[in-house]
Amino acid sequence: MIGYISDNLLIPILDFFYGLVPSYGLAIVALTIVIRVALYPLSAGSIRSARRMRIAQPVMQKRQADIKARYANNMQKQQEELGKVMKEFGSPLAGCLPLLVQMPILFALFATLRGSPFADVPYTLNLKVLPADQIAAVEPKPFNSASHSIFIGETDHVPVIASLPRGTKFGVGDSATVNLHTKDGRPFSEVLGELDDASRFAPTWTITKGDDVVGVSQDGTITALSAGDATVEAKIPGLAARSGFLFIKALGQVGFYADGAVNWDIAILVGGFGLTLFLSQLLSGMGMPANPQQATANKITPVMITGMFLFFPLPAGVLLYMVIANIFQALQTFILSREPLPDNLQQILDQQLTQKTVAATATSAGVVSDNRLPFEPKGGK
Repeated sequence: MIGYISDNLLIPILDFFYGLVPSYGLAIVALTIVIRVALYPLSAGSIRSARRMRIAQPVMQKRQADIKARYANNMQKQQEELGKVMKEFGSPLAGCLPLLVQMPILFALFATLRGSPFADVPYTLNLKVLPADQIAAVEPKPFNSASHSIFIGETDHVPVIASLPRGTKFGVGDSATVNLHTKDGRPFSEVLGELDDASRFAPTWTITKGDDVVGVSQDGTITALSAGDATVEAKIPGLAARSGFLFIKALGQVGFYADGAVNWDIAILVGGFGLTLFLSQLLSGMGMPANPQQATANKITPVMITGMFLFFPLPAGVLLYMVIANIFQALQTFILSREPLPDNLQQILDQQLTQKTVAATATSAGVVSDNRLPFEPKGGK
């Protein structure tokens, strides 16, 4: 499903924007905004639900506890009263459905930006080599990888699949050539033969596991050397993987630290992600009663996630998408936080804010009182 959405929805949109402005960096920005605008109603539902539950949850929990205690011996009445509470305030799970509906599109967008043309596209084959006397008992099962759209021109791309007709199980001494072909069976080498600069898209073959188990040539021929497990990877270069945008050296560049040097463009993108995530979390609590636990989580979570992405292998193009998406999310959160609440929730919120104000005043008064010197009377000077 993710591949279908990518090939039939996201890549055509990408082609359209690249046709308007021949910059893959701008195409990423435009694609992200279009998808986020399209998903606005769904994400708005999640944000609204989270905001309302943050206000209603303390009251709901107290009501539910009272109902369970009062009708402990009458389950039918208990369920009836709990249903009334849910009807009044809504279900805490109501915000999950919009999130689940939009997840396939967001995953497809993420996958699109991790593939061609923004990054080199890997085809991974996990192989098992058996002794020659055992392979005869194994029934061949053809292997076909997932299809990836490979860009061979700015708006020209073909879906490419890696296949092994006799499967991924070999006998010692056997050999087979991996077929890279389009969905209609046309060899990828034939597609490349029509290009003037075909060599720039020629796949490279490497053994990432078990180099003593198999060997591989640069035409994709795998030879089984000894029994064991092995992994072979074919990588097709991305058209724009080495293209820059603004301060980004290459959209396909991966890693904060590589070859003994710091990639400062990646560091800036990761830092931008952390800042925009922090901003979005701050805006989500705007107008809400202070919550020390939530405030602590809002500070720690962006730091933890940002630290993870410093070393998580994501291409610069994906990080660019994540920063733009966070900015859009922060703006959407700000807009929705200014929406009027239902009367019952607004009344609860006003009470919560009043209680917080009274508590803060009492605490402040207590601090003043505690600052009296030991010999001063409690009634004041």
